[in-house]
Amino acid sequence: MGDPLWTALTDKLGCRLPVVQTAMGWVAEPPLVAASCEAGAFGFLGAAVMTPDEAAAKIAEVRRRTTRPFGVNFHMFQPGAAAIVETIIAHADQVRAVSFGRGPDAKMIARFRDAGIVCMPTVGAVKHARKMVQLGCDMITVQGGEGGGHTGSVATTVLLPQVLDAVQVPVVAAGGFGDGRGLAAALAYGAAGIAMGTRFLLTRESPVPDAAKAIYLKAGTDDIVVSRKVDGMPQRMVRTPLLDRIERSGRIGLWMRAIEGGLAMKRRTGASIGELLSAARGMASHGDGGLVGAMMAAAAPTLIQKAVVDGDIDHGLLATGLVAGRIDALPSCAELLDRIEAEARARLAALAGG
Repeated sequence: MGDPLWTALTDKLGCRLPVVQTAMGWVAEPPLVAASCEAGAFGFLGAAVMTPDEAAAKIAEVRRRTTRPFGVNFHMFQPGAAAIVETIIAHADQVRAVSFGRGPDAKMIARFRDAGIVCMPTVGAVKHARKMVQLGCDMITVQGGEGGGHTGSVATTVLLPQVLDAVQVPVVAAGGFGDGRGLAAALAYGAAGIAMGTRFLLTRESPVPDAAKAIYLKAGTDDIVVSRKVDGMPQRMVRTPLLDRIERSGRIGLWMRAIEGGLAMKRRTGASIGELLSAARGMASHGDGGLVGAMMAAAAPTLIQKAVVDGDIDHGLLATGLVAGRIDALPSCAELLDRIEAEARARLAALAGG
């Protein structure tokens, strides 16, 4: 009998365990990506909030820190996306996969595949999973409603089997996972592994400031809510003073924050007003919040940056999965993955009657 933790995910991505560290903006930085890969998972660099020069430098930094394969996350509507794609392909010897939500078309997906890079989008609906497979994607990450950041309304326990029945590519389960019991459960459903964001955010190698980590650790499930006012699409967040203000705001307040956030992003990225508007229009076509929502979506990373980079909780946002409500410790990536492996093997052995 083969190793139950050797799956299509470990085979395709070259990692020891069927666990993915997801690409959280401002959090999935080189130290965390390298640490998760060295510990046995497959880590994604969060390049969707990076300029092309930043992405190139940080891909190089990951390579200096680990010889293990890793992935890069981006979206096609960010300023400089084309240059980031070229950098990813240039590092195809070690960049084994790309992930995206607002993703490339069939032609771009074919370019990645020709370079030997696995295309692994994250979806929150069956129809989107089918569409991504039709476009040529090799693997799908399915995020149920428990997941952090942008999320859907269908729980993982319902969405995962729906997608498994709908597509014929390996499926990775995300949304609500944080331990070996969850990994065993996902494998029992038929998934190729699990993807975790919040659990990796709350590790010692995570760059999130201690002040922000303390808020995450203190939060119970009742302190974690879904808001539609950040950018017009449902996002799961820890309640903070800023989120409360956003929830109370009207249309004018949303426009003011969208403009302010857009200008902040212009200063950070060096993008022109035209590039930012183009990105916003592209994002608007993929959401239900219209142009103001898209502008907020383009600006939201700067609000998250205030909390998870600067530690400014009063003026920042803390994206999170619901699983944060039961996390109370900050292990290293190695400690976390060793525990997940041991728990998963024990549960799978018990199910097999061993």
